[in-house]
Amino acid sequence: MDRDRFIPFSQADVLEMCLRDGRLSAEETESFRGFSQLLTSLFHFEFHEKLERLKRAYAPYDPNRDVRRLNELTEPERKAELKRLVAGMTEILEAANYERITEADLQTALAEESLFNIRLEVDFDDFEEVLFFRRGENVKQREIKKLFGFKRETVEYRNYDRVAIYFKFKDEAYFKSQKRKNLMFKPGSTIIKLFYDIPKADLEMLFPNTQIRMKLFDKLVIGVPAFIGGLVMLVMKLGTAFAFAGSLLAFYLGFSDGKPDSMDAAQLMALGSGLAGFGGFLFRQYTKFKNRKILFMKMLSDSLYFKNLDNNAGVFHHLLDAAEEEECKEALLGYFFLLTTDKDLTEKALDDVIEGWFKLKWDADLDFEVDDALAKLERLGLVRRDGDILRVKPLKEAKAHLDDIWDNYFTFNQD
Repeated sequence: MDRDRFIPFSQADVLEMCLRDGRLSAEETESFRGFSQLLTSLFHFEFHEKLERLKRAYAPYDPNRDVRRLNELTEPERKAELKRLVAGMTEILEAANYERITEADLQTALAEESLFNIRLEVDFDDFEEVLFFRRGENVKQREIKKLFGFKRETVEYRNYDRVAIYFKFKDEAYFKSQKRKNLMFKPGSTIIKLFYDIPKADLEMLFPNTQIRMKLFDKLVIGVPAFIGGLVMLVMKLGTAFAFAGSLLAFYLGFSDGKPDSMDAAQLMALGSGLAGFGGFLFRQYTKFKNRKILFMKMLSDSLYFKNLDNNAGVFHHLLDAAEEEECKEALLGYFFLLTTDKDLTEKALDDVIEGWFKLKWDADLDFEVDDALAKLERLGLVRRDGDILRVKPLKEAKAHLDDIWDNYFTFNQD
């Protein structure tokens, strides 16, 4: 598998990992903590603005909105807000080091056999747009039961640590044209959800319109005994009645000369009892089918209940926090290794140093986004390029520079 861009340590832990590395003196250690606090505060302020923009863009489509709008948007304005929402959400997901699950990847995942041993179907025509993002891909093992639990088999499967999804439903006119009623969702709304620990083969269970279908094996488990049992019941309880009906039909069609005798009261009662028993048998088989389907639905709902991290507008807070952490970690690491190196580093060399540090010292094989880290440091004026060589501001100057940026976010009190 491709190495993940996600840094599997918290921002606080990354700071401590740098400080414990022994490259800074005692005085520099405390100064670097102050630098980290300033850097974190700047990113936090920037991401707060991004959060507010996302909330405004999502408000017209939020199915859980509990406030009234001052002005209702026109249709062109709604579409413009939706574009801003998708663009802003994609930007935040990429900043949080999520990867886009392409249409081809999604179709491949849907074609794989579910680990829940159930068959799920999704009607893609219900949606105007579907977006899937994931972070953290790994291989796991799970023991599954086969042959009614008599056989156990260990299987390997691809698993995603985090999955973010975005669904935009078609408008009400479409569902009316399809004569769809009692919908579990609001037509025209947008649903955003965040899950964790999702097998790649079970992505379809995350769709809001997933329908459970029984596999052929489950149908045979119920159908074959039902057919045999029903046949035996027909022969034992209704054999005499069917024989009488057959001879009567043969007489009226001219295939038999002798008219059969009429059924007496006992035979009629036996016929009624047989029909009632057969009806009860059919009802029991139908109930078995429904109960098995309910069992599958419970398996699905239990899994989603415990794997759901956040929904709709709440997802923005979760993702913004993750993106803010990733941005801080990348910038902090880039600055730290440029500050503490005793030789000139190019972008490629810096990338190799950081990735090697994580792999050898912290047993983490990751793909550090050195270009993203340097872009942030250059934007803040902490790093400049001398040809291919990277030059960094000294720690004291860097702190003063960041402090100046913070002081000038608002300039209302210049006098």
